[in-house]
Amino acid sequence: MTELQGFTAAAELAAATWGGWPALQELGEAEDPFDVASVGGVWRPKDRHFGVHRGGRLVAHSGFVVAPVEVGGRRFEVAGIGGVLVSPHWRGHGLARAVVGAALDAARADGLEYAMLFCLPDRAPLYAHLGWTALPDPVTADQPEGPAAVALGAMWLGLVPGARWPEGGPARLHSLPF
Repeated sequence: MTELQGFTAAAELAAATWGGWPALQELGEAEDPFDVASVGGVWRPKDRHFGVHRGGRLVAHSGFVVAPVEVGGRRFEVAGIGGVLVSPHWRGHGLARAVVGAALDAARADGLEYAMLFCLPDRAPLYAHLGWTALPDPVTADQPEGPAAVALGAMWLGLVPGARWPEGGPARLHSLPF
């Protein structure tokens, strides 16, 4: 990743230093920084975190998990991208591209073929601009009470040349949504 003027290059954050949920709330400057409280459901915490800093403060974040998905009887793993957040003061500087790109680079290094994310409709154009494709059907994911449709749209991105999302119907995420 290219270093932006005054910002650190996007890099993986050490578990002991990234700050967890309080850092994301501060970064988003809200109790519900992702605007998904009304959607409900239980969400899976991310296993790996990536960030950009400015002046020693986290100003952009993304995370990912490896999650099993099934489509048309084919089971495979995806890099579940989530926790994407850029400080309101620094939006429009390419920081979302930088932190998501760092997570995708790590997923490629781990040998994953696909990435997947969930997002609100107003954020889908940003991801489409970055090359993501909307899945046509709702994704079903694990919840404590059993499998349920995720109330947000899902998108996918190929991580290797020529990757195509498997055909065969809706995706079934064998994990909590991310």
